[in-house]
Amino acid sequence: MTHTAEYIPSIPDSLAEAKPKNGNLKFILGGVVMLALVVVLIVYSTVSTGAYYLTVAETLERAPTLAGQRVRVSGTVVDGSEDWKPQEMTLRFAVADESSHQELPIVFYGPRPDNFQRAASAIIEGELMSDGSFQADTLLLKCPSRYEEEPEEVFVQSTR
Repeated sequence: MTHTAEYIPSIPDSLAEAKPKNGNLKFILGGVVMLALVVVLIVYSTVSTGAYYLTVAETLERAPTLAGQRVRVSGTVVDGSEDWKPQEMTLRFAVADESSHQELPIVFYGPRPDNFQRAASAIIEGELMSDGSFQADTLLLKCPSRYEEEPEEVFVQSTR
């Protein structure tokens, strides 16, 4: 019995020396670009929605540099300062620091929160105006609950 060897054609030299095209390079670059975009979005959202806020005293102290900028302020709602005009959907009130007793006038355009009467403190987000008032577009009220000692939080967004 004789064995016959099968003929295996050899790879031409021109193909053997040619490097494969970098089709994977496109996928790698695309992945790097997408990863960079995700990192940028995470950093932006963290910076823009951070929980940092200023006190009333800090806001009034830095008022000349903060005028016209978006600011988040925390303070105690001043009793008797509420001025609600339902026809205009305008709520005016003041917040104060417990330590310095300085007051910051607030103007909020939108529906009056139901629990505003019970509000103990508020975190207000909006723009500090050049006249020293604060135009709020977001109110976060902390109200004492009937059943618990911890404050109840209510979030209200402006209609403007």
